[in-house]
Amino acid sequence: MNKQRKSTISKATSYHQMGEYWDTHDLAEYWDKTRAVSMTIEIESEVTYYALETELADRVQRLARRRGISPGTLLNLWVQEKLQEQRAD
Repeated sequence: MNKQRKSTISKATSYHQMGEYWDTHDLAEYWDKTRAVSMTIEIESEVTYYALETELADRVQRLARRRGISPGTLLNLWVQEKLQEQRAD
């Protein structure tokens, strides 16, 4: 985000600040201040699918739900932890 240009509503100067603002505010309160825009979003991450046994997938989904995150996020965290452990060896 351009540091000179602030968000009209939140007055944020970064995406992080915008996120913090909208975590604590309701867009419905500002709807009359919004306007239609068009944009292009480039997603840089690539998704690769791996098969899991049904029982394992069910357990991952239940645990992720309890933690309030997606199963994909939970699996990514676990794989990152394991890879860091391997680097320490």
